[in-house]
Amino acid sequence: MELMKCGYNYLDETAAFYGRVVNHLEKTVNYPKWTKNYPNRESVEASICRGEQYIYLDDGKVAGAVVLNEEPGGDYEAGDWSVQLSRGEYLVIHTFAVEPAARGKGLGSRMADACIDIAREEGYKAIRLDVVPGNAPAIHLYKRKGFTYAGTKDLSRKIEDIPVFELYELNIACTRVRDVLEKH
Repeated sequence: MELMKCGYNYLDETAAFYGRVVNHLEKTVNYPKWTKNYPNRESVEASICRGEQYIYLDDGKVAGAVVLNEEPGGDYEAGDWSVQLSRGEYLVIHTFAVEPAARGKGLGSRMADACIDIAREEGYKAIRLDVVPGNAPAIHLYKRKGFTYAGTKDLSRKIEDIPVFELYELNIACTRVRDVLEKH
């Protein structure tokens, strides 16, 4: 199992995957406030076209998905970042999801590790992301992976149900130093 770029050959399956996730969220707790309007087939297809959609396969089936790009989709300059970086120096995580039936099996943790590895390999200085306030599962995962809180801010997205977002960052240079220290 590994995180890989999604090609058009996985468009239908990835769209169906996000559909299952949204259905599950609507029946339980919809922490990210996703709807059938997002994420959906159109957003997956656009992300594939831009080379930003990644999938995590388990036995050949999509068990996780995430969008990785340099576009924050809002006013990230408002964040209380520990290091000032320009757009293009950090990777942004979007639409991170795990198959509902696979929750609690470490898949989200492995996917987060893979995102960190991609950021390192591609030379980014940091990873940044935003979550809906109260999205406990996402916040817990990211904090466990070393991400730090960078404020709750209005990102000027004009989403009525989500006026503010919690921002998190992981500075890659700091994680490299920590990894070296842990090995010695």
